[in-house]
Amino acid sequence: MARNYSMVLLFICIFLHLILVNCQSSLAPALYVFGDSLSESGNNNFLPTDAKANYTPYAQSLGLPLVPAYLSLSTSDKINIKTGVNYASGASGILPETSTALGMVMSLDKQIKNFRNTVLLKTLTAPAQLKNLSDSIFWVSIGNNDYINNYLKPANYMSSWIYTPQQFANLLVDRLRKGLRNMYILGARKFVVFNIGRLGCIPAIVNSANPKPTTPCVEDVNNLVLLYNTMLPGMIRELERTLIGSIFVHGDAFGLNQTSAEAGITVVQTPCCAVGGNGMCIPNSIPCPDRNNFIFYDNFHPTEIVNIGQASDCFSGYSSCVPINVQQLAQKQLASLSF
Repeated sequence: MARNYSMVLLFICIFLHLILVNCQSSLAPALYVFGDSLSESGNNNFLPTDAKANYTPYAQSLGLPLVPAYLSLSTSDKINIKTGVNYASGASGILPETSTALGMVMSLDKQIKNFRNTVLLKTLTAPAQLKNLSDSIFWVSIGNNDYINNYLKPANYMSSWIYTPQQFANLLVDRLRKGLRNMYILGARKFVVFNIGRLGCIPAIVNSANPKPTTPCVEDVNNLVLLYNTMLPGMIRELERTLIGSIFVHGDAFGLNQTSAEAGITVVQTPCCAVGGNGMCIPNSIPCPDRNNFIFYDNFHPTEIVNIGQASDCFSGYSSCVPINVQQLAQKQLASLSF
């Protein structure tokens, strides 16, 4: 998806706040993050790509400890860091070809390879640290760009010419399954895996639709996403049955990207800020004063009020993350790993 720093990280910030600050003691020893611009903390600033995470922060910093970007760490940092690493890459997808028209991004496979390098480095230098992997949280939120910057752009990518919508959804689920298995082999046990958001409702899709939709969202795009989302819960349940000691939480991003009317907000599917040609807020422009009345901050990313609502519910509620919330996941006791 598009590129921005603090707003796309707000969900992760809130999550960290709930785990590391609001609790008398840390519920989880570390958080490992895999995904796209909704999770990235700066990896793309080290890559030759148009999808940078170098925008002036949209919102005030929460003053919370962020999970550092993998590419920002020195070898010494990678050995010594104990609270997790962010491998996410803006505009990335499950498939390696996704968003390549924008330059270099790190696909899910590349992110997992970087995690493997972290594990191997610690195995050689600080193996005791790896015993906490089984109690750490592995956050996976990816797949949006496989549609936004791949399947829905037939001029740049061949996927929609090669695969039917159902075949493409099957491909994404199969590749994600392999990736999650590889993470398990490397020591991951506690997973939070999000489905794809309601892409047909984001301003970038609505405003570019031709002909313009008569509904608030482009439902044909939402229906494409639903093919993938419908299969995801069964896939992660299968993995939980077959990967001994694993626990999977299913996160619902599709419910996050509601229409304004569904969310009880009066403003239509309009970004809070004035956006440029890339769909991002124009640098140094003044955002809307009533941002609590908006679903989207720019053409791609949700506003603070939306992120706070879902992060809080995913952490301790009952609807955004199932069958247990993240707080309950963190409290699950698993056997330590041996390396």
